[in-house]
Amino acid sequence: MRNWLASLFEKKSRLTDQQRARLNAWKAITPSALSAPINEMRCVIVDVETSGLNLMKDRLISIGAIAMVNGKIAMGDSFYVVLQQPVVSNKENILLHGIGGSAQKEGVPAIDALLSFLEYLGKDPLVAFHVVFDQTMIRRAISQYLHFSFKRSWLDLAYIMPALYTELANRLRTLDDWNGHFDIGNDARHNALSDAIVTAQLLQVAIIQASKKKKISKFSEYVDLEKSQRWLNSQSSYKVH
Repeated sequence: MRNWLASLFEKKSRLTDQQRARLNAWKAITPSALSAPINEMRCVIVDVETSGLNLMKDRLISIGAIAMVNGKIAMGDSFYVVLQQPVVSNKENILLHGIGGSAQKEGVPAIDALLSFLEYLGKDPLVAFHVVFDQTMIRRAISQYLHFSFKRSWLDLAYIMPALYTELANRLRTLDDWNGHFDIGNDARHNALSDAIVTAQLLQVAIIQASKKKKISKFSEYVDLEKSQRWLNSQSSYKVH
């Protein structure tokens, strides 16, 4: 309750004229067409690190992202930022993601960090593994610092992979599970950019399988596949209870 009240009454951050102009320029960008084949467009794979797992009170610490352009991971088209923190996260949290107290205190001011992320993203669709967490943390931060509701198209590989590999769905649940099965290595786990890169590799696996097994190619068809898998999961959950 205390954290909720504190956030409710804290003084709103104010954008400078330059920052407002950057935000307005981003808002004026035309959204990408989701009807395009995923291998003929740019999409952005995202991962975040936070001060904890509580969606209501924990803070966004870093954003890592990499673009997939025409089906290829564009290593030169990547993004990483540490947001300047008003309070350093606890020791256990730092040991998890490796972003120390000095790095957190000396990070990029939140308004500029989030504007840079939006400029990098453009209006292209986003991809993540377990979208709810990444989406919620980014939306909360944008609402707090940029004062608007961030609504973009997301694709969740946590549903796409089980839809394409039904025989593996019961034993492969986490990003590490799926990456381990397909021998996708990650030497810097819990670094947001590194996790985004391996998620992008998993997306490439999904694209190959979707083309062969489902005969789908458009981003909108992947969105429909995700919706179908969510519905199947809800039915299974209902039967269990």
